[in-house]
Amino acid sequence: MEIDLEATAVPDTEQEESCSNHINSILTKINTQMASSFSSPSNPANYSRSWSYHVFLSFRGDDTRLKFVGHLYEALIGRGIHTYKDNKEISYGELIDTSVTEAIEGSQIAIIVFSENFAESSWCLRELAYIIDCEKRRGLTVVPIFYDVEPTVVRKQKRKHEEAFSQHELKNESDVVASWRKTLREVSGHSGDEFKSASMDESEFIKKIVNGISKMILPLTPWKNDKLVGMEDRMHNLISQMQIGLDVVLMIGIWGVGGSGKTTLANSVYNEISWKFDCCCRIENVREKSSKHGLEKLQEQILSSVWKDNKVQVGSVEDGKHMTSEKLRLKKVLILLDDVNEVEQLEALAGSLDWFGKGSRIIITTRDVQLLNVHGVINVHKVSMLKDDEAINLLCKLPGLDKSMWDFKELSQQVVSYASGLPLALTILGSSLVKANIKEQKSILAKMKVIPNDDILGKLKISYDGLKKDVQELFLDIACFLRWEVEATAMEILDACHFEPTAGVKVLKDRALITVNSYGRFDMHDLVQEMGHHIVRGEGNDGKNPEKQRRVWKEEDVVNICAMDTATTNVNMIEVVRFTNKRYQGNEELLHNILQDHPPIVANGKNLRWIYWSGDLEIPLLTNFPQRTLRCLELRNIMQDQLWQGYKFLPCLKIMELWYLTNLTRTPDFRGIPNLERFTLINSPYLEEIDLSFGLLENLVFIWIEECPKLKIFPSINRLKNLETLSFYMCKPGLFELPEIQQENMDSVAHPELGNSGETQVQKPGGEDLVDVEECCLEKASSSHNNINRHTRLWVSHSNLTKLDLGWCNLKDEDIGSFDWELPNLLELNLSYNSFSRLDFSLLGLPKLKWLNVIDCDSLVELKDLPSSIAVIQADYCSSLERFGDTSKCKWLWNVSNYYGSKLDPSDGVRLLKSMLKGNAIDQDHFISVFLEHQIPVGFEGSFFKGETFTLRSYIRDTFRLPLRDNWDNDFCGLLMRVVSHGPTIFMGINISKHESDTEYDYVFLKDSDEEPEPQYDGDVSTHVGYVSFSALRQTTSLNSSYNTISVFIKDDWRSFTAELVPRKNKDDPLQTTKAATMSPEFWDEKDIYGPNFEIEHDSKSFVKIRWQTWC
Repeated sequence: MEIDLEATAVPDTEQEESCSNHINSILTKINTQMASSFSSPSNPANYSRSWSYHVFLSFRGDDTRLKFVGHLYEALIGRGIHTYKDNKEISYGELIDTSVTEAIEGSQIAIIVFSENFAESSWCLRELAYIIDCEKRRGLTVVPIFYDVEPTVVRKQKRKHEEAFSQHELKNESDVVASWRKTLREVSGHSGDEFKSASMDESEFIKKIVNGISKMILPLTPWKNDKLVGMEDRMHNLISQMQIGLDVVLMIGIWGVGGSGKTTLANSVYNEISWKFDCCCRIENVREKSSKHGLEKLQEQILSSVWKDNKVQVGSVEDGKHMTSEKLRLKKVLILLDDVNEVEQLEALAGSLDWFGKGSRIIITTRDVQLLNVHGVINVHKVSMLKDDEAINLLCKLPGLDKSMWDFKELSQQVVSYASGLPLALTILGSSLVKANIKEQKSILAKMKVIPNDDILGKLKISYDGLKKDVQELFLDIACFLRWEVEATAMEILDACHFEPTAGVKVLKDRALITVNSYGRFDMHDLVQEMGHHIVRGEGNDGKNPEKQRRVWKEEDVVNICAMDTATTNVNMIEVVRFTNKRYQGNEELLHNILQDHPPIVANGKNLRWIYWSGDLEIPLLTNFPQRTLRCLELRNIMQDQLWQGYKFLPCLKIMELWYLTNLTRTPDFRGIPNLERFTLINSPYLEEIDLSFGLLENLVFIWIEECPKLKIFPSINRLKNLETLSFYMCKPGLFELPEIQQENMDSVAHPELGNSGETQVQKPGGEDLVDVEECCLEKASSSHNNINRHTRLWVSHSNLTKLDLGWCNLKDEDIGSFDWELPNLLELNLSYNSFSRLDFSLLGLPKLKWLNVIDCDSLVELKDLPSSIAVIQADYCSSLERFGDTSKCKWLWNVSNYYGSKLDPSDGVRLLKSMLKGNAIDQDHFISVFLEHQIPVGFEGSFFKGETFTLRSYIRDTFRLPLRDNWDNDFCGLLMRVVSHGPTIFMGINISKHESDTEYDYVFLKDSDEEPEPQYDGDVSTHVGYVSFSALRQTTSLNSSYNTISVFIKDDWRSFTAELVPRKNKDDPLQTTKAATMSPEFWDEKDIYGPNFEIEHDSKSFVKIRWQTWC
């Protein structure tokens, strides 16, 4: 880029000007010209090319390397500005090497630091000549800084500069020296800043330089997403309108019809410019989230993102406004508010420009331009529809679309014409043609011709019409009830409703009608959901007769149906009803009066398959309830003390969820629910017993009981052969007060429809005094029943159980000791928040246990004889834990966390680590994460592997680089790291990239040695050990041998960092080409209380970024 700096050249005088005037002058000039150039269509190369560096630093090493340049470099790197700094010491006369010229060619800006002895170095002069050549040839931006030397001295080559050139003339050709003189005059004539160390504040000077540079740089890698068509030009156009270089606060509105690409454009811009801001926050689906969770939650999200504090709490919307304006007014922030539909949302989240610091940008997407006008948003960008050529290009990129079909050209032109440039319509209509035969395609085209161009929903419905009947039903359930539901949970509900959803959901994904978002939840475009709602409400005359709809979810519709005359109104069309009571919050008396006089809809409907009811009801909700078709029942926040009276036959019911039934005192008779598979009971504080008939439900696979503190009686479940998950979280240990009494009662429980004649007696194996109560929170028999032996042991046995949760059950040693465990397939065991002191696994039959949670068992002293299958141990806040026992046989162990485990002996921690590193994780290309609450000697890593070890003991720097030598991927299998910190949290970013020159590194290379032992740090310290497998990354990312640098960024309060490149055991073995063991179920990666320890955050052809974090 050509920047005219001559017009601002410093006059040839020795008049002093302040640092502020100098820096502001040059940056104003550069920013103005760069902004103009970047926004001009005639200069697209700046966006289209890739760069190796933002900044190249040129300097005289002896003068400034360890002082000013070192500090400037750290400041640039700290702001995310990728900077080249050559660390080599150069001999006199040495030629500039290719790595330096390549770095100059690959940089956007060159900062030249002139110092007193700059001209003495022929290397510096050759480097300078190459920089000026690049400035003239390709527009490299040159920014000179004069460090303790006056610009006129450099320009006129006085004093030491003159002496230096005299020496050069004795050793070099005269024309070479003459060219150096000319180059020095040219560059010193550029506007530059003079720094005088004796009288100026270096930190302020560097801060202003970095702030200015940050406004000038472009991304290293150009924005590109081949799946998005027409977006790049639109993005750059919008960015130019946002005037990023100006220190003013702007709100930018992006307005357009649904499906036009507002969110895609906003996200693209956000991703492109976010690195230019101090803090960023993206809030998606403002309309939905504010309705669902309240504006306070969204205010908390903004404050948490900016202040990196997940504990921010907002009491009210007004409090949130005040907190936002107070805490953000000095921050340069970027905030994206997507899908705003009410002015109140903007007033709560971005009420005024003066809430935010200078340079902030607030991006707002909406369908309502009037909303932007009311809020005073001046910069409004209307999203343009795709042009015909862009639309055809988008159509061609749809996966699975055969471009050689019967007449693709004619077909594509008709689809493009019909979609009117709307990306969503193009995607959905195009996807409907995939796998369609010629007859079906012609039928789709025929339907297009009869729908008006402005009927967007009608256009989208063509794709729906092309679905089979069962898939249509699946889609309508998701659109009306399951958007934003976790996919696994939604699939369970749909399966219970007899949809056999696996194949149908795949079809909906293939047709672009639904997606699964990054949180694993079902999602769809707003317009697609509206189309589904429109179809359903069409059954009831556009909502005028909701009782004729098969699905009812609007609260007013439910209440209106309840108010109808049941004698004359037929509600048997209704299959699914959902009532949430949000509309009547604060006016519960009105709702109560309506429903008191008119029984709820569910009492009269005969074809309901799914009921979701949340409301403050005192009358029995299911009084009549002739629901033999019911498959899923979810009740929340209702006030009745029982669900129904007497016996109800519900042969199809598979899922029953009871949440916050705070008055519930008894459960129903379960004999009429023989096919129940999933039972959830949460927070019923007065419930004392589960009906004994529950023990007859042979099809149960999932039982979750939580926060039922008075629950004492639970039936034997020896019949439940299919049970996989069992939880009694936060239940008292008195769950089985009198097992014998239950046994006697169970003998009398029978039902003819179950084919049972009382054969439910609990067996006592081997004739011993054992009572089979299967899985539970347990209590010794009370003394009032002296027929029970005080030493009765409880047999805990189940062949199919994979998950057992006994957290918060106040289990003590005598409870654990009274168990005889036989759980041969148990994988997950949660015993957190209990009171036992020892766990001896040699006494527990858990041969396949993978995941153990004993968090906050503060009496726990020892974990003994852990099963060899164990992979994850979470033992945080176990303040008494002293020993993990012998873990040498635990070959699959890769994840251990023991925060606040101050009594664990460091030598036991070392033994634990050594056994883990000798296990299968490294051999089978898995990651490792360990967190221990004490300091482990630095010599641990190197003494084990004898690899290449690098150590840094400085908490001033946060970012380090390590060049990888040739053939590194054959020599090393991974990177082992150890961090000593003063806190429970470590956040580390590990980048493996191609960008760094192999001449640059910031590590101190220290072979492990007894001569330099690590100091003992003051206060409480923690050790975090992590291992990143190169082989695993090769199988799951773009990593290959061309990547040549590892960069590490450490966040939080750390004291020492050690890394080791772990050598392969046998370098002659070929690199793995099979799927990495990272995915092996033996390592049990899927379970972590706090989130994943390792996560791939970025994967591209230029770099791979892995996040490693340990926290509590």
